[in-house]
Amino acid sequence: MCGIFGILLRPGHALPAARARALLARLFQLSESRGKESAGLHAYLPEAGRAWTLKGAQRATELLASADYRRLVDGPVDEAFGTSGATARPGGGGDAARRDLRGGRAQALALLAHSRLVTNGTAELPQNNQPVRSGRVSMIHNGICVNVDALWQNHPWLRREAEVDTEVMAALVDAAQARGATAADATRAMFAELRGAASVAWVHDGAGAVTLATNTGDLYVSDRLDEGFVVFASERYILETALREALGENGVAAGAARLAKGAAAVPPVQWLPPGQGIVLDLLAEGALERFDLALPGPVPQRVADQAFTPLPRAATEHHDTFGGPPRAPAVAAPSAVESLLRYGESRLRALRRCTRCILPETFPFIAYDAAGVCNYCAGYRPRYAGMHPEESKRDFIRSLEKYRRAGDEPDVIVAFSGGRDSSYGLHLIKKEFGLEPVTFTYDWGMVTDLARRNVARICGQLGIQNILVSADIARKRENIRLNVAAWLRKPDLGMVPLFMAGDKHFFRVVNQLKRQTGIALDLWCANPLENTDFKSGFCGVPPDFGKKRVDHLSFGRKVRLASHYGWHFLRNPGYLNRSLADTFGAFMAYYVEPRRDFFFIFDHFPWHEDEVNRCLRDEYDWELAPDSPSTWRIGDGTAPFYNYIYCTARGFTEFDTFRSNQVREGHLTRAQALEAVLVENRPRAQTLRWYLETIGLPFNDVVRRVNELDTLGLHR
Repeated sequence: MCGIFGILLRPGHALPAARARALLARLFQLSESRGKESAGLHAYLPEAGRAWTLKGAQRATELLASADYRRLVDGPVDEAFGTSGATARPGGGGDAARRDLRGGRAQALALLAHSRLVTNGTAELPQNNQPVRSGRVSMIHNGICVNVDALWQNHPWLRREAEVDTEVMAALVDAAQARGATAADATRAMFAELRGAASVAWVHDGAGAVTLATNTGDLYVSDRLDEGFVVFASERYILETALREALGENGVAAGAARLAKGAAAVPPVQWLPPGQGIVLDLLAEGALERFDLALPGPVPQRVADQAFTPLPRAATEHHDTFGGPPRAPAVAAPSAVESLLRYGESRLRALRRCTRCILPETFPFIAYDAAGVCNYCAGYRPRYAGMHPEESKRDFIRSLEKYRRAGDEPDVIVAFSGGRDSSYGLHLIKKEFGLEPVTFTYDWGMVTDLARRNVARICGQLGIQNILVSADIARKRENIRLNVAAWLRKPDLGMVPLFMAGDKHFFRVVNQLKRQTGIALDLWCANPLENTDFKSGFCGVPPDFGKKRVDHLSFGRKVRLASHYGWHFLRNPGYLNRSLADTFGAFMAYYVEPRRDFFFIFDHFPWHEDEVNRCLRDEYDWELAPDSPSTWRIGDGTAPFYNYIYCTARGFTEFDTFRSNQVREGHLTRAQALEAVLVENRPRAQTLRWYLETIGLPFNDVVRRVNELDTLGLHR
């Protein structure tokens, strides 16, 4: 989810201060792609027994430009390089800052840093931002712990001060260390209780060791211990780029000396596989100590009245600085009156519908024959007619063999929203296809916490990397607000997809990741029965019954679609806002961005809803939404709003098209489909409220305006 990274230095290291600062800054800049909502840095000088934490609700590049960051890096951190003279440390006097410079010798130093995408715990509360400290452990964490509340309940003696899940992980490690556990065993014990995804780095300020561990493989390490330092990051691309740009192709001078002695070239970046950890003792000679998370050693059990005893070392001075601009106090929004939401089931039942499927008379371009069968049924080509499912699946898997890479290198990139189809597809790709996937999630501000938790569940259990690409979420949400506000002034059903334009950049993202990782293959898990051509139908674009791919649109239809948007931009000046460039980029990414070595897996073998739901429920404890009976679209914060619009205006939603396709495939009877949509189309009040609050529009006013679209008398 987030980006974690760091620089670990041993005494006598060969890393010049200027290059270390450049390397740290570049890691911050590159890791901002994984989260822009807060950033932080923990600096620990184990020989001097001093530590500092700087963090704030600001993006990484803003943190780098802050006076607090400059004071930390130019002052106490420079002590590790023997270059800090009379510069005073934050919060202390010059004498303390100058002490114990070891005659100018380079000292041990741990720099642990983080660029955060907020999942749980608001960034406005400093204790929720990372690095997180509990007891004497400071930790950075990428991922989501989905059983955080259960962990606190199971360990009531641990002290909770924040909302963020990382705190309980740090508290468990701190408690295990206080009971005498080694760093490796304390980490194993924590992972044994954790459910979800976690890649961590942590340090105890009573010891000189730094521990890294992951259950997903989202950690890469550059071991340069012959030069006295180690660097790590969440992504190979981030680490390799930062090292190349900050240190040059051959590293620091010691690298050239190593080559002159006939040693190997600068060691490549190493992947820390899922279920693995490493411990680096900054104060002792020796290599990285590797350990397996699945082999826990004995951790002394805590007795309820037993006092924790610190490790045998003098207490470390620890100073916190909470940076970032002051935040204006939140203004309480008017209470949402959920009773304003309307749903007229009796009139929905009364709509004329196709006698074969359930599409109503209000559907774009619909026509019925003498028998009452719609043209969508007449033009439908069964997806799996004549297919031998197992044979077709085997043939498809065999066709992917040419993409398989040597060793442990990932073979395929998989777009992973946290929705049901991408979750189930990932299960198949890993367990049945035998491929090693790396997933990516494009977070544009409407990925819900529920979806993020399901990403963590699947990736944590399968041991799969997840590259989070975070947009400027505040800006994206403002774009949505501007476009929804403009739409409300002059509603047009064809313009509703404009609300979702911000997420279409994922097609550009996948090509970018293919270039960065060298992976040729990308697999997508979209369900072909979820065809929603009615959205372009409202723009005057007729259905294409002959298209072979769910996302295909012919050139002529693209022109007609663009013309509809252009006309409404001209007649409604509210659309001419700062989101235009982003919207145009989304159109280009979705319809123009090249797609090579790209496959929808469910085009090659059948998709069955019961099988999907059973797998996710039984094997992964997949989380459902409290306001929906369905497993579909529950991780998309936008869907409840646009489906409420469609249902209010025309009496149907995406569920009607999906269930109609299931009827055509023989998965459901018509009666079953109709009963299903009459439940699934009910307004999702909780998520609707979240959506409108998140984009900053008043719930009551928006719902009243949407209710005015009821031209069918559905709600009277």
